[in-house]
Amino acid sequence: MSSSKDFVEFIVDQIVSIWKIRYRKMFGEYVLYCNEKVVALICDNKLFVKPTNKGEIFIGKPLFSPAYPWAKPSFLIEENLEESEWLSELIQITYKELPTPKVKKYKK
Repeated sequence: MSSSKDFVEFIVDQIVSIWKIRYRKMFGEYVLYCNEKVVALICDNKLFVKPTNKGEIFIGKPLFSPAYPWAKPSFLIEENLEESEWLSELIQITYKELPTPKVKKYKK
């Protein structure tokens, strides 16, 4: 089952950030970017945030779950989806802790 665009737009609208938030459809599901860093996945209308140490401290006792079979476990966010400030802070914490993506070099 793929995620609905309405759910994805609801999540993006909940995130108030000083940084650019965007999403991209991939394989029927969605990837959530913050300033071009992948911070979360949306699969089956569920939000999976990339796990970080500070994110785990912020959440308290996070629920870990893979976004799809064979994926690494992520924070499954179910309870606080309508709490804009909380969700925004979690995304900002995640963004700050994740490494900058490496620039891909293409062969000529």
